[in-house]
Amino acid sequence: MPAPQPARLRGSDLLRLGGSGLRARPLRAVLSALGIAIGIAAMVSVVGISSSSRADLDEALAELGTNMLTVSPGNTMFGETATLPDEALGMIERIGPVTSATATGKVDGARIYRTDQIPAGQSGGLSLLAAQLDLLATVNAELARGAWLNAATARYPAVVLGAAAAQRLGDVPSVYIGGRWYSVVGVLQQVALAPELDNAVLIGWDAAKQYLAFDGHATTVYTRSIESQVEAVRAVLAPTANLESPDEVQVSNPSDALLAQRAASQAFNALLLGLGAVALLVGGIGVANTMVISVLERRAEIGLRRSLGATRGQIRTQFVSESLLLSLLGGVGGVLAGAAVTLAYATSQQWPTVVPLWAVGGGLAATLVIGAVAGLYPAIRAARLAPTEALAAA
Repeated sequence: MPAPQPARLRGSDLLRLGGSGLRARPLRAVLSALGIAIGIAAMVSVVGISSSSRADLDEALAELGTNMLTVSPGNTMFGETATLPDEALGMIERIGPVTSATATGKVDGARIYRTDQIPAGQSGGLSLLAAQLDLLATVNAELARGAWLNAATARYPAVVLGAAAAQRLGDVPSVYIGGRWYSVVGVLQQVALAPELDNAVLIGWDAAKQYLAFDGHATTVYTRSIESQVEAVRAVLAPTANLESPDEVQVSNPSDALLAQRAASQAFNALLLGLGAVALLVGGIGVANTMVISVLERRAEIGLRRSLGATRGQIRTQFVSESLLLSLLGGVGGVLAGAAVTLAYATSQQWPTVVPLWAVGGGLAATLVIGAVAGLYPAIRAARLAPTEALAAA
């Protein structure tokens, strides 16, 4: 007759066993779970508050043009000013990480006057630029008053004044350029990302060609790209803009704000890793301490179960499952508490609320790892107790 085999514990059995151990000592279980919850809540809240603060910082730095690069013609090998090919803008727009691109072109020989009575030599030094219709969106420019050029006005004698140009010319309904009056349809606010536009008068691309003999070549191409790909985009801008002569193309360097943003991101990451590790270590010590005391106090239970046929493996599994359940309860409570703290603080600071999913998932996963590690030694110790020894110690 074959020897009887011990019954296998199902998942529901392990859940009941682990739960019964916690229900037998509810106050201790609550305090132990609270220790885990505080550690996880501290980690999640620190991560959430730091991420929310970083999101607010990223928005502020984005306004400084961290992902904007400019392309302009350089010099030829003979020292003359080069020109960008007509297809330069279209080719740049095809670069994958580039999210938007637009251009302005300097209209040579055109002088801008407030009235037709001003002597020719007193133009005020303002520049006339032909502009693409999507210029405002790319450089984050806003209107002080009036309207921007559209598909209709860009073909007719109409202009938009930069902030400094408007101050010099005054509140005029029209300006005199090249023997023709041009209606002023709008005035820009100061443009932080492209200050050269402040001293410019902007005219539609087609109107500049029709009325002022504009050659159609862009003199500045503004590009915005995915921030993580700015350096990669910069590396290909020159050959993309002018495949035959990339040395005749000048490309701006990434802004210092981008470097500041990445330095801040690295500092935040180091801080989060350090604080999270300390919080999890404290929680793990609390669970391990609880489980060790639980084994010492429950020797009689262990001895009785062993005498009724429970194997050492089943004893180990029981205590590990109890430790996992205790840690998981604390982890769930900690995640919820940390998210609530993040929401409250971010709202009070008028920040965007950001609780990274990796922090939530990592917090729960960490509690399970902590529970398994912290409960493993007490579980092995409990399984090693012989039934007679356990019952005699009780």
